[in-house]
Amino acid sequence: MSRSGSYVSKIAVIVCLFGLSACGGGGGLFGGGATRDVSVENLGPEQIYQKAEFELEGGDPEEAVRFFNEVERLYPYSEWAKRALIMSAFAYHADQKYEESRAAAQRYLDFYPADEDAAYAQYLLALSYYDQIDQVGRDQGLTFQALQALRAVIERYPDSEYANSSILKFDLAFDHLAGKEMEIGRYYLKRGHYTAAINRFRVVVEEFQTTTHTAEALHRLTESYLSLGLTDEAQTAAAILGYNYQSSEFYQDSFNLLKGRGLAPDARGTGWLRDVYRQMIRGQWL
Repeated sequence: MSRSGSYVSKIAVIVCLFGLSACGGGGGLFGGGATRDVSVENLGPEQIYQKAEFELEGGDPEEAVRFFNEVERLYPYSEWAKRALIMSAFAYHADQKYEESRAAAQRYLDFYPADEDAAYAQYLLALSYYDQIDQVGRDQGLTFQALQALRAVIERYPDSEYANSSILKFDLAFDHLAGKEMEIGRYYLKRGHYTAAINRFRVVVEEFQTTTHTAEALHRLTESYLSLGLTDEAQTAAAILGYNYQSSEFYQDSFNLLKGRGLAPDARGTGWLRDVYRQMIRGQWL
């Protein structure tokens, strides 16, 4: 880490050690197999904190959280309590207890908004949403929350070491939302619910233009409109596809579909796709 004195600089080491056995041998304060028999009431904040670190490095984030929380409980206004709070957020996350991690990270931001590790707390809060994205099926509430939290990192801490990672994850989460719209649109298309499918593909074209799904969305619009007999809209969708993605397989598929009907890509009609085409020609699209 570039910031000297920041305790979060230790996290990289912890991540590397996570899941490995703690140092062998019976020496040290927590060695000898008696690590869980120490009464924290008789220990100072640094010793309890070290105990928590020992458990975390030994692959037991749940036990680590218990000791980090004890630092806060017994020494609530100390520097060690502040360090323990951010590390408890990290340990909760390592244990995949995302709600608890988010709560601890938010408390850190509430108590220490100007601290040098506030950026990391905000990043952990964002990760608590982001790392659940693939677990939520079609409910995209967590994805939207991840986007908002990642944007907070990017906007509030643009010079932090977490900004670039947040930008990457933001783009991936945004792409994920577009992918879900495509998934639902394909579902409707396969079952002949063309209007419902068009509504989903339109969202991708209008709201998610920068994602990897736009070319396919335009092709599926061509398919859907042709199925409804709306040839002007189908030709316009294919024209936009050809203008931006002429080398893609989706353009070739759309071109062949139109050719089979004696048609060709062409910006026609006065609908919403015609507006998109005009914006594209003016350089205001994509």
